[in-house]
Amino acid sequence: MASLKDVARLANVSLMTVSRAINNPELLKPETLKQVQQAIQTLNYVPDFSARKIRGKGSKISTVGVLALDTATTPYSVEVILSIEQTARQFGWSSFVVNITSNEDNERAVRQLLSQRPDGIIYTTMGLREVTIPEGLHKSHLVLANCIDPQNRFPAYIPDDYNGQYQAICRLIEKGYRKPLCLYIPQETVAGKTRREAVESAWRCAGLREESLKQYHLALGDEHYRDVIDLINRHCKQAKPDFDVVVCGNDRIAFLTYQVLLSKGLRIPEDVAVLGYDNMIGVGELFYPPLSTVVLPHYQLGQQAALHIIEQRKNNGTQYVSCDLLDRESL
Repeated sequence: MASLKDVARLANVSLMTVSRAINNPELLKPETLKQVQQAIQTLNYVPDFSARKIRGKGSKISTVGVLALDTATTPYSVEVILSIEQTARQFGWSSFVVNITSNEDNERAVRQLLSQRPDGIIYTTMGLREVTIPEGLHKSHLVLANCIDPQNRFPAYIPDDYNGQYQAICRLIEKGYRKPLCLYIPQETVAGKTRREAVESAWRCAGLREESLKQYHLALGDEHYRDVIDLINRHCKQAKPDFDVVVCGNDRIAFLTYQVLLSKGLRIPEDVAVLGYDNMIGVGELFYPPLSTVVLPHYQLGQQAALHIIEQRKNNGTQYVSCDLLDRESL
């Protein structure tokens, strides 16, 4: 592995000049900086930031550690990790990820993360949920992304599910839909309860009878997604639905809904409209017709959590990040 001396020798400059090129590039003449950067690239030199921190050089935050509970291994939420990395890089800081593979794996993951001596830690999860923060992190510069601490002891950035769902239902009402079939994600989830409350509130505020809402929560577990088929069939006798729009708890439910409706010869949106939630990366635009859905702001969640550490923001409780309606052709 190339050393600082190797870079200095190849660039024909001093060790101090190489150090400035890495830590304070604005202090060098453009031609000198270019010369050093070319040597770094040629030798594939990697600066040892951890050693620099141990020696006590530099007072700014330089490293963000990420504890990822299912986040990095789930396509729908991996943007949280991507945005943290890109935001850190934008400000000249480094980042690293330690994956938590199960609740029993917490202790190992925390030890591994703290051994790297990060200046700030972001705890992330796939899917909004309540989390129990390991004792070893309580005194750390910690911020939560896409999860909350029941005791509200740590700053957190989470989706504004209530307003996202509320505005989407207002749009349905504006377009004239009055007979929704609502197929929510499990009631045990934080988002499941919040989104149902938003649907009911928007319906009441429009002066509509709450009894006209046909509402169901799926049970916990991926195996229960297929329950969508029976629920739609129950309200669709002889291919005649008693609903004019299906409000889906997420885009996976919407995917099944499309298949059931189209198999019955029903047209979307002419016969029945469909509204999703999530805007699954790389999937939402593949629905035909394109699915109208509420966008979960995964990228913005990671970005704001990273900026919380970078800007050394004070603990400001739970911050809600906007969820916007992506109005496509299924409405």
